[in-house]
Amino acid sequence: MLCLDIYLSSKSGKKNDKIKNKIKPSEFKIMPLISWDIYSVNYLKTLKSLKAERDIEWVKAFAKKAKWKNEIDSIFNNNDFDALIITDSEQKILWVNDGFTTMTGYSKTFALDKTPRFLQGTNTLPKAKERIRNKLNELKPFTAVITNYRKDKSQYECEVKIIPISGEKANYYLAIEKQIG
Repeated sequence: MLCLDIYLSSKSGKKNDKIKNKIKPSEFKIMPLISWDIYSVNYLKTLKSLKAERDIEWVKAFAKKAKWKNEIDSIFNNNDFDALIITDSEQKILWVNDGFTTMTGYSKTFALDKTPRFLQGTNTLPKAKERIRNKLNELKPFTAVITNYRKDKSQYECEVKIIPISGEKANYYLAIEKQIG
């Protein structure tokens, strides 16, 4: 509305009146300018929450189709995440959420059928990679921190919670990832 006020103030009296008569006040929601900051912060939180809910619903749909035996709802209790990755028993990526693309810079289609190892680089510690390999073989949930690389070659620290999932015909892994540095 502020832009409209500035525009109208630049017009002569007759032109101003002609334009004002075409504008219906009910078309505009009047708010103090300071409220936009409050509104935008809340809007962004709501948007992030809705995206997370959508991602969880997608994982649940995948779980239903693959007949996972794990309790999916309990997996997401108190687990904040940036990225979700579902892999098969060979660790080939079957699905990633939009947060994966935001965090890594890689598209969903690029990631499919690759292993998450493509995110590793020169500063990814061999001990961290070995620990993850060993934990995967135990088929028990675990958390690890690993140095990964984005598409632009910048590195970041990633906390990964990996949950082995038992399906009717195969096993899967669900990785819940959060950038921590």
